Amino acid sequence: MKRLLTLLSISAAFAAPAAFGADGAALYQQHCAACHGAQREGAVGPSLADATWDKVQPHKAELVKFISNGLPDAGMPAWKGALDAGKIGAIADYLLTPAKAASAAAAPGPASYPELAGFKLPVGFSIAVYSDKVPSARSMVVTPSGMVFVGSRAAGKVYALVSSKHDNVADKVITIAEGLNSPIGVTYLNGTLYVAEIGRVIRFDDIEHTYDKSPKYTVLKVSLPDDKWHGEKIIKAGPDGKLYIPVGAPCNVCNREDTLHSKIHRMNPDGSGREEFARGIRNTVGFAWHPLTHQLWFTDNGRDELGDNLPSDKLNLAPKAGMHFGFPYCAGGVVPDPEFAAGRKCEEFAEPAAKLGPHVASLGLAFNTGNQFPAQYKNQLFIAEHGSWNRSQKIGYRVALITLSGDKVATDTVFIDGFIQNGQVIGRPVDIAFLADGSMLVSDDQAGRIYRVTYSAPAKK
Repeated sequence: MKRLLTLLSISAAFAAPAAFGADGAALYQQHCAACHGAQREGAVGPSLADATWDKVQPHKAELVKFISNGLPDAGMPAWKGALDAGKIGAIADYLLTPAKAASAAAAPGPASYPELAGFKLPVGFSIAVYSDKVPSARSMVVTPSGMVFVGSRAAGKVYALVSSKHDNVADKVITIAEGLNSPIGVTYLNGTLYVAEIGRVIRFDDIEHTYDKSPKYTVLKVSLPDDKWHGEKIIKAGPDGKLYIPVGAPCNVCNREDTLHSKIHRMNPDGSGREEFARGIRNTVGFAWHPLTHQLWFTDNGRDELGDNLPSDKLNLAPKAGMHFGFPYCAGGVVPDPEFAAGRKCEEFAEPAAKLGPHVASLGLAFNTGNQFPAQYKNQLFIAEHGSWNRSQKIGYRVALITLSGDKVATDTVFIDGFIQNGQVIGRPVDIAFLADGSMLVSDDQAGRIYRVTYSAPAKK
């Protein structure tokens, strides 16, 4: 099933949606917002904020039937196997509520953030909200001066976050561009902000001096596929001064070895010289280079439709160009794909550095190079696990700590837990970055937030 309806950004998920019976507003955010927008404004799928719709009449019985049975040819899955009749009815009631009334009912409450008390971190660490005004927050990049740029998904915007008082809270959130096509990827190189949309890369020159002046952008002359399925692209500046960008598989599983798909590419900062760096990659949404070895580590999401427990998402290591990581022939690095193995063996391909778990949706990752955290965290890797969308028991929804020994993974442990509280998903981590003071930022596209994680040594008793 096409991975359309994942949980997406809105701080309204923290509000009490009692007006919609069985939590229709929260259910919509959990299952529908990624396709139709957090405010029903439309994203990959059509807007549902209008009085009339293309595929179904706005009557409850017809809407319940449509949600239950879906329309697979249009990318709308059937929900009758995943949601019971009460939940489907609650979503229908919510959708039949005028958009303005629904938006008012879902408005965020006081900024006291009581749910932060439910987060669990190692002793000495604490978490706070750096900004709660970043709808659909995805990838982040921190500039040398401390500015934070954030890409979005359904919002179609790129944000600049500024802590003008230098008090570890972003008091200014400025939209530097809008109306873009899922600009989830952002990176910074030589004074320029690069943004990856579904089908193109744009650049904002001298961004730290122009971010608040409606900056103009230039489109790089590089040809990229514009498929919507796994078409959203991150972008990162590598230690070699080149831009790295993935092109995901335009499917759940398919063979696109002879196209640009299922690969990581790199190019010069002006878009010239594009070349393949690695292949056999279903969908990566996170790169990081080891601060000492400068080797590329990246996450890769496994295919669906093999059940709850297969295959695992992967953490991969690419110490050189030209490696093949197994897709579509080998699922999760260890399982011959039932549709595409065709006599191939998993031993032919680069083995994963770590198996992260089935359907955890491992996304952004970053190495800690600062000095605020204790010494054992130095040069270790953190991964944001967005969380499963179609598993009968949810998994992921955490920030993981990957402890390395050389180029081998020694341990995979929980660093931040609490994005599910009392059975309710309250947030979905996407990306990780570090500020100059060594504190960690974590983006959350459901809550539209950026969190800041800090460390203080516990007082001696």
